[in-house]
Amino acid sequence: MDALYLIVGLGNPGGEYARTRHNIGFMAVERFGEGRGAQWNAEKRFESRVAKVDAGGKRVILVEPQTFMNESGRAVAAVVNFYRLPLDRLVVVVDDADLPFGELRMRPGGGNGGHHGLESIESHLGSREYARLRMGIGRQRAGVREITGHVLGKFGAAEAETLELMLDRAAQQLARWTEVGLQRAMNEFNGAVNAQKNE
Repeated sequence: MDALYLIVGLGNPGGEYARTRHNIGFMAVERFGEGRGAQWNAEKRFESRVAKVDAGGKRVILVEPQTFMNESGRAVAAVVNFYRLPLDRLVVVVDDADLPFGELRMRPGGGNGGHHGLESIESHLGSREYARLRMGIGRQRAGVREITGHVLGKFGAAEAETLELMLDRAAQQLARWTEVGLQRAMNEFNGAVNAQKNE
């Protein structure tokens, strides 16, 4: 059997959460699936929306847990266990309020940074040793810890251009991850999407 890769985007299900900052993980995996013929289906056994695509000759499963963010690990563990997937072939795409808006940071593992979705995945997998692609959504005001309103708010018109750049770059980085591995994907794509404009 060919190597199977798993890309999980985190978010909350339902129209009220669509295109909110907390759902940028959903948006990124959907962008990755565009142009690759992704056909999304509800999979009850995984409590997720799932699409299977080909990326550079690799078989990739795209997953959007429908458990709500705080229970994401339940869905991720169900998929990982069903396919007996080694964790080095899993990447989780997640919003990060501690990164400036427009910045991407892929990492091989690490803590959950207080993100309840990553916290749940860590708990259900019993490991932190899986890659994650953190997508910076910034904070409303420096030093403010209560950010629920910010992360559950929708992206504004002024953010639209940077958001599109982020989604395109995330899709490219995820493709490179499947093609050449984590280290090169990190080296080639980590950073701010609008960095060129600031030079």
